Amino acid sequence: MRLAGEIVRLLLFSNTTGYQANAFREAAEQVGVPITLATDRCHVLDDPWGDRATPVKFREAQESARLVVEQSDELKFTGIVAIGDAPTLTAALTAAKLGLRYHPPAAVEACKNKWLARELFKGAGLQVPWYKRVPADENPRELVSQVPFPCVLKPLGLSASRGVIRANVGSEFVEAFHRIGELLKAADIRLQHEEATQWIQIESYIPGQEFALEGIVTTGVLKALALFDKPDPLEGPYFEETIYVAPSRLPYSVQQAIVATTQRAIAALGLTNGPVHAEMRLNDEGVWMLEVAARPIGGLCAKTLRFGEHGMPLEELIVRHALGEDIRQLEREECASGVMMIPIPQGGFYEGVKGVEQAERVRGVESVEITAKLQQKLLPLPEGASYLGFVFARGETPERVEQALREAHGCLRFQISSDIPVVK
Repeated sequence: MRLAGEIVRLLLFSNTTGYQANAFREAAEQVGVPITLATDRCHVLDDPWGDRATPVKFREAQESARLVVEQSDELKFTGIVAIGDAPTLTAALTAAKLGLRYHPPAAVEACKNKWLARELFKGAGLQVPWYKRVPADENPRELVSQVPFPCVLKPLGLSASRGVIRANVGSEFVEAFHRIGELLKAADIRLQHEEATQWIQIESYIPGQEFALEGIVTTGVLKALALFDKPDPLEGPYFEETIYVAPSRLPYSVQQAIVATTQRAIAALGLTNGPVHAEMRLNDEGVWMLEVAARPIGGLCAKTLRFGEHGMPLEELIVRHALGEDIRQLEREECASGVMMIPIPQGGFYEGVKGVEQAERVRGVESVEITAKLQQKLLPLPEGASYLGFVFARGETPERVEQALREAHGCLRFQISSDIPVVK
């Protein structure tokens, strides 16, 4: 809890100066606390906020944390927030050096490593699939006889669904293994210089419906902020997320089982203070944790969440928690809400979209936000890691929100060219 007259300043780690960073800046302004940005932007660029932002390299977490700690002698940070997967370790190391509340570095590292997370889940008695990690340069034909089918192959060090491929038979396994191996040679991945990016994890496929839980942890105790249904089946061969809808339509007892399992996963990982985003599957055998990330929900998706009687955005809730405020009484708004992450249907170059105004006239739709830029190169999953944009909706029921999202998406007609654009 903050004391009257105490000088406070929030330190925000972000690998982008886009929407989410701006949303946290606005949240900090609403709370009335100054904010300093630490980002991996080029050190020669002007500070976009005029706030002496610190340029760091998240792939060099220890050195970056040292630089930020040196700056803290002057600025006296009171709380820390990190956006996205890349900055979380630097944030954790910095918090540990400054004695600020945040998730421990070891816990953050476990969240970023699929194999280590599985090991910790297994040790805690959680349900885990058969799993094995192998070097990315292994001969997949020699592994086929060891693998239960169907299985899922995952790059050990990548986040979300990037590089995740289902294989039902040996030939699909070999093809998927080679495809992931080529992906791991991409420049943006090699620049990470992380050992995890040199491994591929193989897991038995977990059937069932998938869900996502947004939460915040205080001294190791989880507060569930929202449980999202993912109504589209995620059965492969790739696992592109599309629709999130809250509140969940699951029976209350099942929702409580998901929350309890997530709490056990958080304890197994060692997460203690800060936001978490967890993904899990549910089938006749119970709840299966897929992963827990030591960060809030990504990108624009946070816009679907509001809390308290005044509609507090998720970013403000996280800022208040980082500064030591008690947010346990805040609950998600009563109405249903949802977001569609608009998938990339094919590779090529983005040329535009029609039907946005028509989509925004659909009952319940709040906005359609296209984030793809003209002539941007588009890569669908499993190699890609982005979306064309987002559709947001609110309504009386989850069913109505889901219907609105699907209807609005049906109005959109994207132009994607396979030709290389000519710069004039």
